[in-house]
Amino acid sequence: MKRRSLLALTTTAAVAGTLGVAGITSASAAALDPALPPGGNFNLSIWSLQLPIGSPGSPETIPPSRLKCPNGYSNPAYFWTDSNDGSMTFWAPEKGVTTPNSNYARSELREMNANGSAADWPLAGNHTLSADLRIPSVTKNVAVGQVHLGSGGPSTKPLLELYYRPNGEIFLGTENSPAGGQTLHKVGDVPLGQRWTYVINVTGNKINLTINGTRTTYTIPSSFNPYKQYFKAGSYNQSSSDSTTRGAKVKFYSLTVTHN
Repeated sequence: MKRRSLLALTTTAAVAGTLGVAGITSASAAALDPALPPGGNFNLSIWSLQLPIGSPGSPETIPPSRLKCPNGYSNPAYFWTDSNDGSMTFWAPEKGVTTPNSNYARSELREMNANGSAADWPLAGNHTLSADLRIPSVTKNVAVGQVHLGSGGPSTKPLLELYYRPNGEIFLGTENSPAGGQTLHKVGDVPLGQRWTYVINVTGNKINLTINGTRTTYTIPSSFNPYKQYFKAGSYNQSSSDSTTRGAKVKFYSLTVTHN
């Protein structure tokens, strides 16, 4: 694990559902219909989907208008509803089309606004991404949630990434500055294939992360102040090879975004 730097850490035990900082409660899943496409069970009107296919350096992107019902886009290889439990399922192989700034393939949602424009919100305010999920397979490491830098400067880095490893360890990666350098913080242990919850909350200069009811808090360095942000969620595989059969499968039972 990398040495902690620039980000102050405090840990607080939190009981699921206990009131605290706004939005910091355990995520809960509604009833899911296995017969519906993902957009029939989840509000995908505020997301676009990036897939690990397309032309080199330009992965295919599915807009909110195609994701939400009645259109209800799905892809049997990379993004679909599990016919057994209704979960929204993402698959990202080790070999796939990537963005210009990454070596890793992804099947991942990118936050959008209700009017179809790209989300781009300031650190001021209260911003929360909540999820109930499980990871049935992963080769080395997969990012299942992000806060990514938007407008405000040249950086294409994330503010934070939430990682899951095959041994069950969960890590939060926090960027030291817009120029780069990530610090890892171990934030939980959940056996492979078991459901768990996360809540990522950004308010002012603080990151509040809750994993299965236990919260940790981190201070955001002032170098990020000029930047706006947006959420990402799904399967962002953190390993690459020539294999199209090895990769990371991530299944969501609940996924919500709130801004106050």
